[in-house]
Amino acid sequence: MEDEEAREILQTRIEELIGQRRWADLRMSLSELADPEIVDLLLEIEKPDRVLVFRLLPRQRASEVFSDMDTEDQNSLLKDLTNEETRQLLANLRPDDRTSLFEELPGQATQKLLNLLSPEDLHEARQLLGYPEDSVGRLMTPDYVAVRADWTIEKALDHIRIKGLDSETINIVYVIDSNWKLLDALGLRRFILADPQDTVEQIMDYTFVSLSAFDDREKAVEVIQKYDIVALPVVGSDGTLLGIVTVDDVMDVAQEEATEDFHKSAAVAPLRVSYRESSVGSLYRKRVGWLVVLVFVNLASSGIIAAYETMLASTIALAFFIPLLIDSGGNTGAQSATLMVRALATGDVRLGQWGRTLLKEIFVGAFLGVTMGLASSVLGLFRGGLEIGVIVGLTMVSIVLMTNIIGIALPFVLTRLRLDPAVASSPLITSVSDALGLILYFSIATAVLNVLGPA
Repeated sequence: MEDEEAREILQTRIEELIGQRRWADLRMSLSELADPEIVDLLLEIEKPDRVLVFRLLPRQRASEVFSDMDTEDQNSLLKDLTNEETRQLLANLRPDDRTSLFEELPGQATQKLLNLLSPEDLHEARQLLGYPEDSVGRLMTPDYVAVRADWTIEKALDHIRIKGLDSETINIVYVIDSNWKLLDALGLRRFILADPQDTVEQIMDYTFVSLSAFDDREKAVEVIQKYDIVALPVVGSDGTLLGIVTVDDVMDVAQEEATEDFHKSAAVAPLRVSYRESSVGSLYRKRVGWLVVLVFVNLASSGIIAAYETMLASTIALAFFIPLLIDSGGNTGAQSATLMVRALATGDVRLGQWGRTLLKEIFVGAFLGVTMGLASSVLGLFRGGLEIGVIVGLTMVSIVLMTNIIGIALPFVLTRLRLDPAVASSPLITSVSDALGLILYFSIATAVLNVLGPA
C-alpha cells in the first residue's frame, strides 16, 4: 500500500513538472528511479507526456528502459519518435534485445526499422534473424570478451578493460585461437588472481559447456540451470565462437515456456503476446479449438449414460454418485499428469525411467483409491444401501487407480511421439477420465446387481 501511495505521489509530481516545463528537475527525478519504475511511470502518464519523459532519458538509459517494455508499448512509442531518435535508440539496444523486438513486430514495421540501422548493425541483425525462430541463435548476443591463449595475463586484462565496456558480461572470458575456435571459458577471477606474466594457456583447464546456434532455446534454460552459470558460449558447427547467451535472457525464455505450458494445461493455444495485448478475437481463436474438440470427446460420456438408461431407471440411486466418481477420477488424473509434465520438463524424470515411474504411481494410485473408496462406500451405504455402497467403493478404487495411471502414462507417450507433453491437459485428462469412469461404474454395477447391461 505504501509503495502504491508513493508511486501516485511521484506520478503527480512528474505531471506537475511536465506542466510547468521544469525539464531539469524532471530529469533529476527520473535519475532517482530504477528502470522498471520508469517503465511503470511511462505506462501511467498521458501519451504525449510519455514521449517527452522518454526523450529526457540519457541514450543508454533510454535503451535499457525500452528493453523492459512490452512489445505493444515499444511499438506505440516508436511511432511517436522521429527517425533520428529511433535510429539512436536502435543503435544503443543490445543485439539480442534488438532481435527480440524485430521478431515480435509486424513485417512492415520491422523492415522500416531495419532501414534505420547502420550497415554494421544491419548485417548483425539480419544474421541473428536468419536463425530459426525458437533457436539459441535468435537469443544470443555477439557482445562478449575473448582473448587468445598465447597472450599474457597482463595483456588479457588490458584487453578485458577495453572490450568489457561494450560486453554483455565480463564474468566469463572466452579463450579462442587464431581462427576464433573456442578453446575455453574462464571466470574473471582466474585472471585477477593469476601472475600477470603467466600466459592465458597456463590457467586454462579446457572444461567448458557450449551450445549450437541451432539448438532449441529450451536447451539453454536446461544447461544454465544444470551448471549454474551466468553465460553460455554459442558455437558454429566447426566450433567457432559466434556469441553468448546470458542468464537474464534465459530467465525470460523460462518464463515464456512456463506460461506456454500453463496455457496448454488449460487447453488454451499458447498466446504469442501478453494477455493485456491480446484482442478479443485472438483470445477466442486460442480457446475455441480445444473446447469444440472436448465437446465431441464428452459425447462419449453421454452415449455411455444413454446405453445404461435401463439400469439407472431401475436403480435411481446410482445416478446420485456419477458426479462424485467421475470428478474424483478427473481430479486424480489431472494431479498425476501435472506432476509428470513438470517432472519431464525440468529433467527430474527422463523418458527411459517410465517403467519405474509407472510402478511407483500404481502403488500411489492404489493407496489413494483404497482411501477414497472407503470414504465413498460409506456415503453409498447411507444413501442406497449395502449394494450401492459396495458398487461406489469398488468403482472409486478402480477409477482412481486407472486415471492415475493414464495421467502418468500420457505425458510419456506424447514425449515419445515428439509432441509437447503439456497437451496432456487437465480438460483432456478429465474428459477421458469421465468416459472411462462411467464404463467402470456401470460394469461394476452390472456385476454386483446382476442386471442386464445395455440392450
